[in-house]
Order: sequence, then structure tokens, then C-alpha cells
Amino acid sequence: MLPGGKNMQQLMKQAQKMQAEMMKQQEELQNTVFSASSGGGMVTVNMNGQYEIVSLKIDPQVVDPEDVEMLEDLVTAAIQEVLTKVSEATNNAMSQLTSGIKIPGLN
Repeated sequence: MLPGGKNMQQLMKQAQKMQAEMMKQQEELQNTVFSASSGGGMVTVNMNGQYEIVSLKIDPQVVDPEDVEMLEDLVTAAIQEVLTKVSEATNNAMSQLTSGIKIPGLN
């Protein structure tokens, strides 16, 4: 057996386990729908974990032909907020997976 062979086997098992957990986590994130709103709920955006907008709802009261900029700002704000939520959830999931990594001989 090569030097470190047992440690290498442990590392490979740990890597395979982490890969399986990562795939499961990614699938769960992809199927999760995140929601954010702006203007006190006047604009609501739903986005899945693949950064795809699932739905966009705009309260008719906020649609004012004289103030299109306000509507644009509300839509932009809601999209930015939901993007942040998806990004944070993705980062948290990945950090949870990698926080438990122990490399024999290095940790």
C-alpha cells in the first residue's frame, strides 16, 4: 500500500459523500421558490433557486401612466431583493457543506 493510502481512501469517501450531499442540496434549492416585494407589497417577485423568475405580480394601484419610473423602481427593487435571497440561500447551503470538511493530515 502506498504511504497515506488509508488517508486517501478516507478522503475519497468524504468527497463522494460531500458530492452526494451537494447534489441533494442543489436539487432542493432549485425547487425552492423565494419571494420578495417592494412598495409595501405593491410589487412581488417569485424566483426559484435557478434564478428564474416564476411570477411577477403588480398591484393595479401602482400602475400610473404619469409615473412609470416609480413602477420601474419598484420592480427593480423587488428583483434585486429576491436575487439576494436566492444568492444568500445558495451561499449558506454551500458553506454548510464545506464547513465539515476534514482532510486527514491537514486538519
